Amino acid sequence: MTAQPARGEMRGTAGRIGAVETGVIAGLARHAFPKAPMEVLERAEITPELGIVGDARGRRKPGSAGKRQITLMERADWAAAMAQVGADHPWWMRRCNIAVDGLDLPQRPGALLRLGRDVVLEVTRFTDPCERMEMLAPGLFAALVHDWRGGVCARVLAGGALTVGDCIKEA
Repeated sequence: MTAQPARGEMRGTAGRIGAVETGVIAGLARHAFPKAPMEVLERAEITPELGIVGDARGRRKPGSAGKRQITLMERADWAAAMAQVGADHPWWMRRCNIAVDGLDLPQRPGALLRLGRDVVLEVTRFTDPCERMEMLAPGLFAALVHDWRGGVCARVLAGGALTVGDCIKEA
């Protein structure tokens, strides 16, 4: 098993630790209720019951599989989609919870991600873009569908504290 780097060790960089490709949590965001403005965070608490504490989409309902507790997206994919449509909006306008730098997010349900020291997420599916993306920039919906640019949905398997700059890797 590869040693987990200390919190913040990879801040501002992405690279390899042993044979495991690592990235960095580049941003965290949540919204208190559906269609609410996104709140950009430096630190978040993640739980299997609530996803990102305070986020409207993270609560796991009784009997639910929790397939969309948290959404993640590569900032490079957002930049590529913005370039494709000739727009320049910040990543949180995608309305995702976690922006990632330096790691190619797995494009397969069942893949596990370790974030920081304690958080473990299971990728459940592609994050479908919504009609709000088209209102943000014409053509953005189609630009996000290409090659999973819209990001991934995930369920929380293990919670903990997460801070911008923490490492992320496939588990």
